[in-house]
Amino acid sequence: MGYAKKKSNKAASAAAASEGAASDKKQSRQSLWQMDVGGGKSATVMKRVEVLLFTSELADLIEAGMTLGQALSALARQGAEKSAQKYVCQDLCDRIVRGESFSDACRHHPKTFPAIYSNMIRAGEASGAMIEVLRRLVDHYERDDNMRAKIKSALSYPIIVLGFGIVAVVGAMVWIIPQFKNVFDKLGGALPLPTRILVGMSNFTLEYGWLVFIAVFLFVMWFRKWKTSDAGRRKVDGWKLKMPLISGIVATGAYSSLAYTMKTLLSNGVNVLQALKICEEVSGNAVIGDALRNARMKVTDGTTISGPLSESGAFPRMMTDMLAVGEQAGDLAGSLEHIGKRYQKDMERNIAVFSNALEPILIVLIACVVGFVAVAILMAVNEMNSQFAA
Repeated sequence: MGYAKKKSNKAASAAAASEGAASDKKQSRQSLWQMDVGGGKSATVMKRVEVLLFTSELADLIEAGMTLGQALSALARQGAEKSAQKYVCQDLCDRIVRGESFSDACRHHPKTFPAIYSNMIRAGEASGAMIEVLRRLVDHYERDDNMRAKIKSALSYPIIVLGFGIVAVVGAMVWIIPQFKNVFDKLGGALPLPTRILVGMSNFTLEYGWLVFIAVFLFVMWFRKWKTSDAGRRKVDGWKLKMPLISGIVATGAYSSLAYTMKTLLSNGVNVLQALKICEEVSGNAVIGDALRNARMKVTDGTTISGPLSESGAFPRMMTDMLAVGEQAGDLAGSLEHIGKRYQKDMERNIAVFSNALEPILIVLIACVVGFVAVAILMAVNEMNSQFAA
């Protein structure tokens, strides 16, 4: 009986193990189907528009009488499950409950809150004007996003048109021109020079187009990697400040954003050296960042800001002169406000000029390509007709 009992226990344990394995497989299969897109990972970085909405709502809640912890907890409950808003707001709330300041808590999320954000929050904590600082941050983000949107809108049109133009030309070379070539070969006779050039381009595209595509792809990959290096980033950012049409938009946008950022920092009690350092980090242009770094090193020796910026050559004379006037008058923030408004207007005017100039240029280019193809085909047709008539 003992042997039978042991055998029965072994059979029961084997059945239980088999059932457990089946259960594990079923659970694994269910968890696989229940996984969210992206592996079920929670988002941990808020987008710029989310930071803007977060800051605006936080200011409203604090102004309504909530404490900072209560406001952050309310914003965390508003966030969707596994969203960046819920994660960041809850983490900020937990850190504040543990005794950290709001500015220090923001520094634990540098990808969500840049240096300008945490430093302005620190200034608001020191001055007791947290709501005013949050409102100014909202204004800063709205103004910056507005400038970025205008620049992207101005540059997106030519990119789309050129993209469609390239696709149309490649399609003609691959599918349309070979059909005409077959017709011309059957009819015989010598083709005019434009037609031979067009046919040669079509043959080259068919035979070596894949090599050109690979070469272009490799060049784009190399260029993207090169421009992330220190030397490449400085070179590309220098081109942005000098290229015709483009430079007028990019440069004035960078000067306006820099002026507004520094003005916002100085108006909220951030010292000049820290403001220069923050502007260097958020400038988005390596050439301007280098100029700000050199200016910060010289300001520590007691010199003015306008002098080193003027010597760098990265800024227009008008901007450095206005800075010098503000330093002499003791109202640097006011001068920066005027500079920001001036170059924002210049940027909007340059965007209008760029859009007005680019449209006829693109029309002429497309007309030249289409006209060349049409003329080459018509000349060949006329040549064939004249041969048959003779």
